[in-house]
Amino acid sequence: MNILIEYEHIIRTSIFLALLVILGSLEFFLPLAKRKCSRIKQWAINLSMVVIDSIAVRLCFPLLAVGAAQYADDHTIGIFNLIVLPDVITVVIALLLLDLLIYAQHMLFHRIPILWSLHKVHHTEIALDVTSAVRFHPVEIMLSMLIKIAFVLLMGIPVLAVILFEISLNSLALFNHSNLKLPEGLDKILRKIIITPEVHWIHHSQIVKETNSNYGFNLIIWDKLFSTYTEKPTFNYPEMQQGLAEYSAKVPLNLYHLLLLPFKKRNKRTEAR
Repeated sequence: MNILIEYEHIIRTSIFLALLVILGSLEFFLPLAKRKCSRIKQWAINLSMVVIDSIAVRLCFPLLAVGAAQYADDHTIGIFNLIVLPDVITVVIALLLLDLLIYAQHMLFHRIPILWSLHKVHHTEIALDVTSAVRFHPVEIMLSMLIKIAFVLLMGIPVLAVILFEISLNSLALFNHSNLKLPEGLDKILRKIIITPEVHWIHHSQIVKETNSNYGFNLIIWDKLFSTYTEKPTFNYPEMQQGLAEYSAKVPLNLYHLLLLPFKKRNKRTEAR
């Protein structure tokens, strides 16, 4: 376990880079919709964001989620460290709870104005591709990490569960943001369990009722359970208008404007709440 913890960041980074290359390559051959902006500019902006986010989190949090899980285990903190369950059951329940947490957090970031001002940076993307998965404001990323750390400590989430969840969250986010058209039969099967690109693209539609649906990142069960699931978009994917209406007619925002965006006055007519 110590080796797994020690190399967790390398493992996650390796999987991230591998999927970035694989999915980015598949987008050339199996696009869900025609590209609407320069790949070079889009990748430069979004990958710059993830670098800034990573530096900010590392500087502000000496213990990340995995470290918090190890601390909870060492000091017998949290519910799972106070009850006796088989390890496999504990990990499965912990993974489900972490996924539910991300679903609930995502919904709150849409519904609470001050949180939406941060999250809308993610929604200014006018055309999704695999790099859209990492297009988040650093303040949102830090708040998300704080929430995750608090939850890990409260519940006593096992280290293994945190590592598995972080890997699955990163991997599926890359997958379901990608501009990738799956065979209809495969998409139909996968979306019974996980969020596919066609499901998550609906969440990035400019139509507010669609933006306020399909909040899940990993499992589709939460959207169906809490009645936030939209099966099909109003417009076909090639015609779908993504992003936010207030930015739709403009050149894609650059890195400088994205970082300043949450601190500008909100336009209430375009709030996705």
